[in-house]
Amino acid sequence: MAVICLSACSSFRHKQQAGVAAEVAGQRLEYRIIDAVTADATDAEDSARIADRYIRQWATDILVYEKAKDRASADLERLVEDYRRSLYVHEYEQRLVAHRKPKQIPDTAVERFYEDNASLFVLRETIVKGALLIVPKAAPQQDKLRGWLGKMTDENIEKIEKYAYQYATGYELFPDEWKTANQLQMWLPMQPEVLQQKIRSHSMIQAEDSASVYLLQVTDKKMRGEQMPVDYAAPEIRRLLEGLQQKEYLQEERERLYEEALLFHKLKLYEK
Repeated sequence: MAVICLSACSSFRHKQQAGVAAEVAGQRLEYRIIDAVTADATDAEDSARIADRYIRQWATDILVYEKAKDRASADLERLVEDYRRSLYVHEYEQRLVAHRKPKQIPDTAVERFYEDNASLFVLRETIVKGALLIVPKAAPQQDKLRGWLGKMTDENIEKIEKYAYQYATGYELFPDEWKTANQLQMWLPMQPEVLQQKIRSHSMIQAEDSASVYLLQVTDKKMRGEQMPVDYAAPEIRRLLEGLQQKEYLQEERERLYEEALLFHKLKLYEK
């Protein structure tokens, strides 16, 4: 157990409470806390110094709080109570939502929301579909590879994958998935503004450094500032609709509680 000797060692000491190191304003500090705080002390003197500092801080925090609470204005008391209530309500509603199985958002609902709110879905960055390969300069059959990339049929994608597995130092095929220009730029030895220009005007983008050739085939693109494709917007729309669904569910729960309170006479309404 930690050795405790507050700097005011001559202070009046009360009869020892079991396991209690200090008490103030109805709150108790247990010795197990002091033991944990002083566990790394180098000797008894260091332990006493750490314990003294901790107890002083603990007691002072409580005393200042109690004094502040006694002097608090009615407005502050209302703010504290409102905040306390909001924390309880928030935690309760979070548990309600967590234990509720959300309804599946149908594709038709996503598409309808997209059509009704098209102005919300404008691209903040350029996106593309296609393929990216990094191959050594000495890799064979690069002309064939470019030909396969230029016409990405299922058969050619299979050929590209086999080639990439054998020769590429890095590759990614995404003919059915949107990638942002920023994601791709991290792989390419060119500045972002150069990549933007090339995406705008080329379907095959090539670059190289001392060791490698970089081939980016663009099969589809949407430039920054254009309308966001619905398949790209869909995850965001689903999150929005799920949020609205949760809001409606919580409102229904509030109304149910109100009706229940009336039914069981927990709520009484009086005529004026």
